[in-house]
Amino acid sequence: MKRRDFIEKTLIGTAGITVGSSFSSLASSVNGANDKIALALIGAGGRGIGTIINTCKVNMNVVIKTICDVNDVKANKAIAEVEKELGYKPQHSREMKEVFNDKDIDAVWIATPEHWHALATVWACQAGKDVYVEKNPTVCIWEGRKIIEAAEKYNRIVQVGFQNRSAPYAFSARDYIQSGKLGEIVHVKSYNMLGGSKWEPQANTGIPNGLNWDAWLGPTPYIPYNPGIHDMEGRGGWGNFWAYSGGTLADDASHVLDLARLVLGDPGHPKSVYGCAGNYAWGSTKETPEFQSITFDYGKYAHTCESGSATNYMKKTPQHIRMDPTLFPDWRTNATRTEIYGTKGLMYLGRHGGGWQVKGEDSVLIAQDGGIFPDKEHQINFIESLRTRKKPNGDVEQGQLSATLVHLGNIAYRVGNKQLYFDGEKERFIGNNDANKLLKNSYREQYKIPEIV
Repeated sequence: MKRRDFIEKTLIGTAGITVGSSFSSLASSVNGANDKIALALIGAGGRGIGTIINTCKVNMNVVIKTICDVNDVKANKAIAEVEKELGYKPQHSREMKEVFNDKDIDAVWIATPEHWHALATVWACQAGKDVYVEKNPTVCIWEGRKIIEAAEKYNRIVQVGFQNRSAPYAFSARDYIQSGKLGEIVHVKSYNMLGGSKWEPQANTGIPNGLNWDAWLGPTPYIPYNPGIHDMEGRGGWGNFWAYSGGTLADDASHVLDLARLVLGDPGHPKSVYGCAGNYAWGSTKETPEFQSITFDYGKYAHTCESGSATNYMKKTPQHIRMDPTLFPDWRTNATRTEIYGTKGLMYLGRHGGGWQVKGEDSVLIAQDGGIFPDKEHQINFIESLRTRKKPNGDVEQGQLSATLVHLGNIAYRVGNKQLYFDGEKERFIGNNDANKLLKNSYREQYKIPEIV
């Protein structure tokens, strides 16, 4: 059987879905909704499989050809979910390079842990694939610059999973601020105040069957398998270690910071950062802090961020409010809100739904706009970008600026809770060698991003 015939028969499956007579690579020539786009998922966790399946549902002629994961348990579960939801059975690959070398795949959906995001994106661009990469797109500032260079050099679409950049209510909030109705911006406060408990370390064990542990570690140093880092069926605890993540700040707070930047007109890098953080709430021994308070200096105003896992009484916007544009959260105990203080009013802004409201003197409601979780809009925007070759809403340049806020806050903590001055043009710290050493991670030889991508 010829290779293309095999692909078409595999994707048609038992449901009789029409795949079409041609499955050739469309990365440089996709023009309309009738042109088929083949995706591959890299990293088959719950978030990745849910979003890529929904992308196929909300866009025309988009299919999943391959599920790629070094964990057979998650891969098989994801394949079964695709077959259930879309009616065909995608292929399974354990090797990322196989996906990149497959000329029938147009774009990849990267939903791995954070330590793989940058390298996978660069490899994909080099192979001529467009990319959707989940947040946080990088684990250090240097990686973001390499992604930008790769996207530009190979003329690739790279959409970062900052979904709020496709939210209509985010655009209306930006328009309201730009109209001058909020007055001059004097202060911005972003919150990511989540619940949690004391983190406890676990002992190393043998590598589970069905897992390529060396490949999962990828760019990071080789260590024995630890169930406190990786879980065969769940997300795992890798977010507690600097090698794999920027912690809670990189997880949920990155969305809040990115949304705040968007509605404020996408300012560039701040002039300085001050961070105060630690494991004081629960006394954990994990690397990433339980709570941190950060101040970014933007010249005309400061932007603060309070983030951590120590306030169980704070809650994210409830799902029913996230999906109903007529409802707004109780801002006082909303864990993931942003407050924008203008000379004419105070704007409350919700993350991933919740809309925005402006309050004036005596808490009088001045203006508002509802909004829902913009996953669908972001997924539609990505596919439109593949077909039109226009930059997506979550373009990698803005992704780098938002991700850098995460890295700045974490570096300020890691060098001793200090104020650090930052040269935004050079993306380097001024007068602090210890901080500059954290601009770039160390990588294993076979998993290195080259200086020249």
